[in-house]
Amino acid sequence: HVQLVESGGGSVEAGGSLRLSCVVSGYAYSDGYCVAWFRQAPGKEREGVASLSEIGQTVYDDSVQNRFTISTDDAKTTLYLEMDNLKPEDTGMYYCAATQTRWLQCTPKATYTYWGQGTQVTVS
Repeated sequence: HVQLVESGGGSVEAGGSLRLSCVVSGYAYSDGYCVAWFRQAPGKEREGVASLSEIGQTVYDDSVQNRFTISTDDAKTTLYLEMDNLKPEDTGMYYCAATQTRWLQCTPKATYTYWGQGTQVTVS
């Protein structure tokens, strides 16, 4: 049973930084994994921000390239999103997600099976 729980959201001024965390449990990492961060602004569709494959390959949406970094801890129990130089357009609800899709299909455009409940990020 896979569970994901996000935390670390909050309100910051433009140009500031935040680190989001997602505690992952019940996932069979030995069989491969694909994890990602999504966000949804008010009135807009949910969009993929960044993905991380079982072999460590990362893919970023152009809107966050060179500003955000996706990573995990050594135990692979926590997923992170380092957010630097935040902009007002980064405001939204951020979700972590996971799927068993292997690295060839592990991108922000992939379909994800497991989702967290979200954490709010507001940039002013």
